[in-house]
Amino acid sequence: MADKTQRSVALQRTGLGQYEVSNTRGGTITIGTGDGSDFTPVELLLAALGGCTGADVDYITSKRAEPDSFSVHVTGDKIRDETAGNRLINLAIELGITFPEGAAGDAARQALPRAVQMSHDRLCTVSRTVELGTPVNTHTAPPPTD
Repeated sequence: MADKTQRSVALQRTGLGQYEVSNTRGGTITIGTGDGSDFTPVELLLAALGGCTGADVDYITSKRAEPDSFSVHVTGDKIRDETAGNRLINLAIELGITFPEGAAGDAARQALPRAVQMSHDRLCTVSRTVELGTPVNTHTAPPPTD
């Protein structure tokens, strides 16, 4: 039986600083270093933060009413720190959501602040991992044997 908690992606180099990323369900995206239109790893981190929070809030509020508009804007400042190295600071997730007039829309608007708080405090795996901090074990694989 497969481990139901483990998540993974695989990257295959397609050129200098360019990679195709695949998931276990067959989806693929390309990432790069910012020289072209491909998303950079930092942009994907921001997208993951926004996508995770957005999905949490969407699932909670859409039980009450389908939104008229739903947007998520994620920002962060990349800094170069002599002691801690390159990193992002001032991460912010801004949700712009409107709901229709009426009782269902009112219920969704009322649920919105709590949904945002629940996502931040316990639901969004991505933001929880970033905020709590998790060690990253980086190592090389043994060379293939013939």
